[in-house]
Amino acid sequence: MPRRLTGFTPSGHLHLGNYLGAMRPIIDGQATGDTVVFISDLHALTLDHDPREVRDRTLEFATLLLAAGLDPDACLFMVQSHVPEHAELHYLLECVTGYGEAQRMIQFKEKSRRQEQVRMSLLTYPILMAADILLYDTAEVPVGDDQRQHVELARDLAVRFNGRYGETFTVPRTVNPPVAARVMDLSAPKEKMSKSTSAAAGALRLLDEPAHLRRKIMRAVTDAGTTVTYDPDQSPGVANLLDILAGCTGAQPGALAAGFDRYGDLKHAVADAVVETLAPIQRRYVELAADPDHVRDVLRTGARKARAIAADKVRRTEAAIGLLPA
Repeated sequence: MPRRLTGFTPSGHLHLGNYLGAMRPIIDGQATGDTVVFISDLHALTLDHDPREVRDRTLEFATLLLAAGLDPDACLFMVQSHVPEHAELHYLLECVTGYGEAQRMIQFKEKSRRQEQVRMSLLTYPILMAADILLYDTAEVPVGDDQRQHVELARDLAVRFNGRYGETFTVPRTVNPPVAARVMDLSAPKEKMSKSTSAAAGALRLLDEPAHLRRKIMRAVTDAGTTVTYDPDQSPGVANLLDILAGCTGAQPGALAAGFDRYGDLKHAVADAVVETLAPIQRRYVELAADPDHVRDVLRTGARKARAIAADKVRRTEAAIGLLPA
């Protein structure tokens, strides 16, 4: 299997969409795949942040991934900042990146408009993301549409570096996440479910208590009319509920629609499925959170394994670009 890489930036709160679209596919494929999973804490520094929250969320995300079934013996699992080669390769790749390339990134344009003072790291973090990918000879990167441009930058930099300095990097490609990955906001079903704190009302967070999950689902926005049909364009609220139910049960959303006559019945079924899906993760999380030193040990072991791979890649990159060996 080609090596795949997935990162989780420790800001906000992991939600059901993160689990169905990113976490579960990793866990389902870890026995037969070659997978790199990391907490991208350096990416969390591109915007104004609370240092304590970044540390707390990093440990929380790592614990949730383990609680969901991630096997650190089957995957390469670590925290980005624990492997300094990420930052080293970042600079080397900056040396083959044009300013205009970084400035054209859509996320930079959108996020910089909302800030009075834009951090330089917001401009350059797509190059760090390229370093994350290229450091491990990643072949496939599962991403949504919002990150596709960043993977294309990684491809361009790999091709350019290889052409100028010799074959050094595997050229990655994007792969589509699973069909049920795009879970929408319950209160605004035309918008993707978000990790941000401001989107709490419409997000089904992995650590929400069952009663809280049920309340959010029962209050979910539906659509005009009373017929339960799967039509994402005309009935996005109902379609989102059916997508969530499909993601939790493995059935097809269109087929599920035929089993409901009323929105209320659909919401009750979705609530039951979500609570049942998240219950074992929440139970295991409580167990792991009671022993944070164990989680930290797992991350330290993962970082040591990652550095063994990453250090060799950085040395090869330095030699190719013209640096004198130490």
